Amino acid sequence: MSRTSIVLVDDQELLRMGFRMVLDAQPDLELVGEASDGHEALELIGELEPDVVLMDVRMPGMDGVEATRRIVERGRRSRVIILTTFDLDEYAYAALRAGASGFLLKDAQPADLLSAIRAVASGDSVVAPSTTRRLLATLAHRLPDPQRVEGAADAEREALTPREREVLTAVARGLSNAEIADELVLSEATVKTHVGKILAKLQLRDRVQIVVYAYERGLVERSA
Repeated sequence: MSRTSIVLVDDQELLRMGFRMVLDAQPDLELVGEASDGHEALELIGELEPDVVLMDVRMPGMDGVEATRRIVERGRRSRVIILTTFDLDEYAYAALRAGASGFLLKDAQPADLLSAIRAVASGDSVVAPSTTRRLLATLAHRLPDPQRVEGAADAEREALTPREREVLTAVARGLSNAEIADELVLSEATVKTHVGKILAKLQLRDRVQIVVYAYERGLVERSA
């Protein structure tokens, strides 16, 4: 059986110990390395190329946001789950913009942690889009003015078909594939195909990035 390789990055030894105990008990998961800051993490990830990185967002030296940005910029295949203490954390938003596949609370139940790792390893996003949407809505005052990016957004959306634009908006609203299928009278397989094409055309990594994209371009209604 193929095992999902994981690197854990956190400056708190006690937290790493707890996560290690949970991961070591799973036959399909393998903790291959640990780091205590972003600099150490980048070296380790470059060497090990893990499937998933559990990344603390706030660390001395290089924080998780900058480390995530560098992982993505270097084209690493590793997908990042941000670990945060607060679910409405501006650091978590910055990490999502940098290319993280989602975020997870540090006090999450072991079952939620394991589910998140397996979801990301399979190419999905960690958090429900609605949770990410709530984070972005809370931090709406920090997002760019939609009018300032309207021209670029129009040009990018021209690459999408009318149906793909409908699906993009639905994803940004926090709907699951099943919910989108019901709303647009499509099969789930067709919705999944549309989502894949949207990601490819807009050069986004996953559904979380679609939500970020839509919010920054004013494609969904934002709360102040």
